[in-house]
Amino acid sequence: MNEESMMQIRNLGRIGPAVSALGLGAMGMSGAYGAADRAESIATVHAALDAGVTLIDTGDFYGMGHNELLLAEALRGRNRDDYVLSVKFGMLRGPGPHFGGHDGRPEAVRNFLGYSLTRLGVDHIDIYRPARLDPAVPIEETVGAIKEMVEAGYVRHIGLSEVDAATIRRAHAVHPIADLQIEYSLISRAMEAEVLPTLRDLGIGLTAYGVLGRGLISGHWTPGRAAAPGDARASSPRFSSGNVEHNLALADALRPVAEARGCSVAQLVIAWVAAQGEDVVPLVGARTRRRLDEALPALDLELTADDLAEIEKAVPPGSARGDRYPSAFMSGLGVGN
Repeated sequence: MNEESMMQIRNLGRIGPAVSALGLGAMGMSGAYGAADRAESIATVHAALDAGVTLIDTGDFYGMGHNELLLAEALRGRNRDDYVLSVKFGMLRGPGPHFGGHDGRPEAVRNFLGYSLTRLGVDHIDIYRPARLDPAVPIEETVGAIKEMVEAGYVRHIGLSEVDAATIRRAHAVHPIADLQIEYSLISRAMEAEVLPTLRDLGIGLTAYGVLGRGLISGHWTPGRAAAPGDARASSPRFSSGNVEHNLALADALRPVAEARGCSVAQLVIAWVAAQGEDVVPLVGARTRRRLDEALPALDLELTADDLAEIEKAVPPGSARGDRYPSAFMSGLGVGN
């Protein structure tokens, strides 16, 4: 990390690595939200590292390997100890936009890991996690295979993604889990009921993605805006006609709170996630330096009890309309909205 950086540091659980209090999610740099500029994406990774961001999250299926190759280029020449790579695996894809389920078999774990190490150009992954639970493979077998890779030195820590409390406990019994990655924002709070208490009981960290609701509560999405070609939000129930107008009104309700604190709506909602505990690390999917520059000051925004109460009043739990994923993907989630 840059010695001049004042980036806050948080630990991912009792056994996980120390990371920046804000992480960079790289998925949007590989077409998930429409075309992205390669040069700007690389410049954004560089800017994040220079600002003290150490946690970088990717998936081997983002852009069919494109994202890992992009990060390899962006990270080339950087000290390997200066960043923490979080990698998801197991999502099966075909040509085009098709998804074909999940593969958590031990032999698949080793195969996916080998490809990721090669594409990323590194000798180890800091946190390796199945992207979703494979219903045909007990989680003990999947985590057991990653454990073998930890023992072999190819993986430093094991993580999970989008699983329920019972699965977390089963996985943790095989090998200590560093963190759970799950969608968590003002409009996605179902995990607070059972998952979050389980994490805290076991000493497992939380990396929260979707903190801006995929842009829905960032203050930048506007009524009538159409998703760009290739943008996954075109099929998102929360962005569908009838739902999007209601959900954008939630973002509008946050504007007076943000204005009173002298910040943007995006900064306010990032700060809200960060304020949920020292064991929570928000991930921001900034594709440009401009969006990164907006996100970084959120860490310095200390929300008071009154601020939190006003935010809860503006966006009560369960107030969003529409599922957070299309129906075909909801069955693979450990918790709902």
